[in-house]
Amino acid sequence: MYKDKRLDQLRSQVDKIDDQLLAALNARAEIVRRIGRVKAEKNADVVAAGRERQIIDRLTAANAGPLPREAVEDIFNTLIANFRLLQKRLTVSYFGPEATYTHQAAVKHFGRAEFVPEKSIGDVFDDVESGRADYGVVPIENSTEGVVNHTLDMFMESDLVICAERQDPIAHCVMAAPGTGKIKRIASHPQALAQCRKWLESHMAGVPVDTAASTADAAAQAALQSGVAAIASPLAATLYRLKILAPAIQDVKDNRTRFLIIGKQVSAPSGSGRDKTSLMVSVRDRVGALHDLLGLFRAAHLNLTKIESRPTKRRAWQYVFFIDFLGHILEPRVQKLFLEMKRTTQMVKMLGCYPKAD
Repeated sequence: MYKDKRLDQLRSQVDKIDDQLLAALNARAEIVRRIGRVKAEKNADVVAAGRERQIIDRLTAANAGPLPREAVEDIFNTLIANFRLLQKRLTVSYFGPEATYTHQAAVKHFGRAEFVPEKSIGDVFDDVESGRADYGVVPIENSTEGVVNHTLDMFMESDLVICAERQDPIAHCVMAAPGTGKIKRIASHPQALAQCRKWLESHMAGVPVDTAASTADAAAQAALQSGVAAIASPLAATLYRLKILAPAIQDVKDNRTRFLIIGKQVSAPSGSGRDKTSLMVSVRDRVGALHDLLGLFRAAHLNLTKIESRPTKRRAWQYVFFIDFLGHILEPRVQKLFLEMKRTTQMVKMLGCYPKAD
């Protein structure tokens, strides 16, 4: 076989750079181990979401190519996840089972960790509160179907805080066991079914639709029952050995779900001015109370990104408001706002400060 000396020379250069990278990674690993010992002395969290966001932002801004920004971010997210193992092997609880979108979000965020699936969002909160898990991952809202009320309700009783957030694309697929003929029934989680309503009406009109506990549970049903198709993720198809009959059937192609990482300590500022704060507020029963509350944000020049109301379930027609805005509690203007809200509202509770997801 003809050998090109130029190719050998270029490969030799790559090998030298790889050796340098390995040496640099091990030098970084030693420093990370020392950081871990300092964190242990101070009882600080292993995961520093603000610091991690700061690293990614700095490197992507400094990147001159030819690597695209997305590649740089993906590479360093993977590095950070692996370096965490030098400090502690984390246990992460998530709203399961395996192959759900929440499971995928947990794996993307934490990389190599011990993942514990739970049957309910409440069980995830309980795992973290009791110390059985270091962190939890739960869905909070979908870009087309709205908020996950159970997650909001859990914050009314829990002292856990939001440490980070993710916004991941959701691609739903129709899948069935290999060799399946006519589809007699379709199963999936209610959220997934709602996000594929138009496709189902166009392509599966008249086929009975059943709700499942999760998209992964629907995939398990399809694997065991002939004639049953599931709407689930490509990962579920792989895990349950199903054949994808139709990919990406969601009605809105840019379909995303926002996930929250919950823990016990508030994240430090990212330093990039891209932090978000979440609050739970109850206003006094008087005319103009909500108007006055929102006016506080305007006066502080803080940008609200979300406001959602939920019944307190303690007294009829009594509500609390969940508010997200850009800013961190350590900023003077946010501290001033928080103190004013404590003075003028019935109740205000900080649910967390964390880097804003892209």
